[in-house]
Amino acid sequence: MKSLRPFFLLFAAISFGLGISLPLVRFEKLFFFSETPSLLDIIHGLWQEQELMLAVVVAAFSVLFPLLKLGASFQAVFRGRKPAGWAGALAKWSMADVLLVAILIFAAKTSGFATAVSQPGLWFFGLSTLTVAIASAGLRR
Repeated sequence: MKSLRPFFLLFAAISFGLGISLPLVRFEKLFFFSETPSLLDIIHGLWQEQELMLAVVVAAFSVLFPLLKLGASFQAVFRGRKPAGWAGALAKWSMADVLLVAILIFAAKTSGFATAVSQPGLWFFGLSTLTVAIASAGLRR
């Protein structure tokens, strides 16, 4: 497992980049209108709509925390340093975004207002979270 950690981390970094830039979900409303926002589009849209606090919270939990966790894992694997104590705390929030989007898709489907379908961005984002967790497993704190 130890020799595979660098490959898992590289795969996680690529998956994370794809996960935040590719569409997360496709909403179809009234058979004519369709939207496929990425995570970065959602954050930008919240910022443009003056929902600054919500944009900051989504950016922190969706982009900043996973990047910090990924960085701490890279340091632990490639530099042989112990992961910082806060890296474990960030790991607890790793799947929060994936769960939030899944709930959003479920809510849209059950409301009858829109059809929602998961897109590749959601799958890459979830894959990134899982591969970081696999690569970080067993690292000493």
